[in-house]
Amino acid sequence: MAQYALVMLLAGIGIPVLAALNAALGVRLGSPVAAAMILFCVAMLASGAVWLGTGGGGLLQVRAVPKHLFLGGLLVVFYVLSVTIIAPRFGIGNAVFFVLLGQLISAAAIDHFGLFGARLSPLTLTRATGIAVMALGVWITQRA
Repeated sequence: MAQYALVMLLAGIGIPVLAALNAALGVRLGSPVAAAMILFCVAMLASGAVWLGTGGGGLLQVRAVPKHLFLGGLLVVFYVLSVTIIAPRFGIGNAVFFVLLGQLISAAAIDHFGLFGARLSPLTLTRATGIAVMALGVWITQRA
């Protein structure tokens, strides 16, 4: 479990770094959409390398997968475009604050209802309080 926590911590560290890098790239290029396209090209190449390095299987089953599961790709595009366009104007910290708040809310709902095959974890008063404290903590860090 500690390895999972470490990997997810690193992924979390990467989100504001991604936001800052792609926002800066969008400003330098004069086009946030071009920056997003470059990000996705690099991501596709990196994913392809990892896919090949781990055996390259799984793509043949793509036709049998329920189509709603592909919406994750649209959500990634929405996140990358929104943070690339908004972060330079709104600030990386403010942008990531609202991303984190949205993640807390949606994660609690997904767990509570067991959506998308997630492990069911009801939203108790204790969990809701913890999420509220986390949200408050993130908000406090952004008040300057």
